Amino acid sequence: AVFAELPLMEAMDSVAVMEVTPVPDPLFVGATPLIPAPPESELVLRRSARCLGRPRVPVYAEPQEPKQSTGRRGRPKKKRDEENQDPAPQVAAKVPRKTAKVEPKERKPMPVVGPEPVPADFTGAAAEDDALGTGKSAKLRVKETLRAFNSHYLHLVQEEQKRAQAVIQEIAAKGAAKNKDGKKGGEGEAKEKRPSKRPDLKAITKMQENNSFLYTEKVLGPIPGIDVGDQFYSRAEMVVLGIHSHWLNGIDYMGMKYQEKKEYENFTFPMATCIVMSGIYEDDLDKADEIIYTGQGGNDLLGNHRQIGSQQLNRGNLALKNSKDNGNLIRVIRGHVAKNSYTGKIYTYDGLYKVVDDWVQKGVQGHVVYKYKLKRLEGQPSLTTTEVRFTRAEAPRKISELPGLVCDDISGGQENIPIPATNVVDDPPVPPSGFVYSKSLKISKGIKIPSDCAGCDCEGDCANNKNCSCAQLNGSDLPYVSFKNIGRLVEPKAVVFECGANCSCNRNCVNRTSQQGLQHRLEVFKTASKGWGVRTWDTILPGAPICEYVGVLKRTEEVDGLLHNNYIFDIDCLQTMKGLDGREKRAGSDMNMPSLHAENDSEAPPAPEYCIDAGSIGSFARFINHSCNPNLFVQCVLTNHHDVKLAKVMLFAADTILPLQELCYDYGYVLNSVVSPDGKIVKLPCCCGAPDCRKRLY
Repeated sequence: AVFAELPLMEAMDSVAVMEVTPVPDPLFVGATPLIPAPPESELVLRRSARCLGRPRVPVYAEPQEPKQSTGRRGRPKKKRDEENQDPAPQVAAKVPRKTAKVEPKERKPMPVVGPEPVPADFTGAAAEDDALGTGKSAKLRVKETLRAFNSHYLHLVQEEQKRAQAVIQEIAAKGAAKNKDGKKGGEGEAKEKRPSKRPDLKAITKMQENNSFLYTEKVLGPIPGIDVGDQFYSRAEMVVLGIHSHWLNGIDYMGMKYQEKKEYENFTFPMATCIVMSGIYEDDLDKADEIIYTGQGGNDLLGNHRQIGSQQLNRGNLALKNSKDNGNLIRVIRGHVAKNSYTGKIYTYDGLYKVVDDWVQKGVQGHVVYKYKLKRLEGQPSLTTTEVRFTRAEAPRKISELPGLVCDDISGGQENIPIPATNVVDDPPVPPSGFVYSKSLKISKGIKIPSDCAGCDCEGDCANNKNCSCAQLNGSDLPYVSFKNIGRLVEPKAVVFECGANCSCNRNCVNRTSQQGLQHRLEVFKTASKGWGVRTWDTILPGAPICEYVGVLKRTEEVDGLLHNNYIFDIDCLQTMKGLDGREKRAGSDMNMPSLHAENDSEAPPAPEYCIDAGSIGSFARFINHSCNPNLFVQCVLTNHHDVKLAKVMLFAADTILPLQELCYDYGYVLNSVVSPDGKIVKLPCCCGAPDCRKRLY
């Protein structure tokens, strides 16, 4: 009964329409680049899909050794001039980053017995590496755990959608048969065939089976890699991270088994570790830094906040009482209503509290309830859960309100949603220049795009047809799942086959996701050290499409002799599918395609035959910066043809990206792969600032 009341999933918010002042004439035609021309000896650098950004699920369970280059001079991706300006001096790394060799051991608690504020080094614990021996920062391990969960979740959503479709078809077939026989099908049968399923809970089980939880043992105090203000889209995400280990109960606690551990010998058990405040109990009182928390039990769990019975001093209630006596720290998480979360809520970690008092009283409905007073420890970052900051993340509501606004819409009305540009760095502020905006790919003379591939014969949406020929090309399942007609890519693939011009399905088919145009509000902004960048005003969910990398499609031989162009993107889908030159293979790399025939199987890795030049013509994608810890990944997509050498280059979200976060992907340079004409290795420091930054772009 509880499952039936819990929502299965919610779609992303529909895109809000921003108020826009009249768009000026295009700023870019014939404009002079802001960045000085590079010296004549500078190399042309290239981007590609070499670095995948989001590995497949099995990768998260065990650390993976870094890929080694073949030793052959690589074909690096381009790097724009802006990020090359005045880099901070750094020592170039000569060897791959070493893995810390620390023996796995039990994590010791960090209890604070007295009422003192949080120590100065305590607040920084979330950013530190821990002793799990992975050689990765705590932040990166949190991100990888969430990626693993979301990958499992989307796969299970896809399975559930297929199951539901099969049930609907079965009921329809039986109903037709009964009507033919003069019988009526009862509603009870339909309900019996539609049991509630929770893909998020199934994802927990999958990760438990794979031993992929970030922490399998409960932890007191802060969780390394999780900062005050971090947000989660379900309790299931918090379970796999170990910040709150139950998907339903509001009080998480250490049971009696922990009293056998030496580090806990002075504590009384059970002992609380974390509470979630989500408005379930009508007796709760939240004053931000001070909380009056109602114990667990006696609630009808139907979402009306009513207390229907008295509570008992056991389990979580007893744990909170013992925590007052123990003086241990309690993590506090607050839940908020959010339409773009599949659970209907978003949960924010608001820091560490201590239980300072407890008592028993009669609640609003006259039943006995246990009450606990918690106070927030001083010295932590300020709370982030006020309504304004939560719903908007302090993002402006109108383009006209943007500080440093230099252009209302750099696309000149070409995109579905205007893309403003801001500059609070330069004085006087100037807009991005030196290119003509285009949201579609331009084709150079002499290049012919094939268009003779057969299409599917589906009616409506291909998701409703289990025999879709496009689904068969993708390995029997469509690559996307749909949330209110917005597609999300289930996992990174070697190549995605979308429905094209020769398919009979409708234009809103989920298998046309990359063709739907811009779906989120974005802003191009001037950064302090990396030139122009792109950030979002909306929450973007994992697997959501961002944009296509567009420009002029050229043969690579056409740009090999060019100088001063750092906006070249090699279409290396074929090389990625073959795993050449240090590239990591993806799911579907073993499919039989004409492009993969023997003429490409030479000992020396073949260079990409085609590239996209966004130097003079391009979209906002040309401004998306590099990061060693990216939140986007590159995906090759085929629509009207099946030649992977001419695949469309798309960017998808690898993580949940919150408002005002910068979009970034890994340009994927191989270290020491850039060689100057005189044979010397060229090195460029990386300015991304990620916790696991490789310190060099190449």
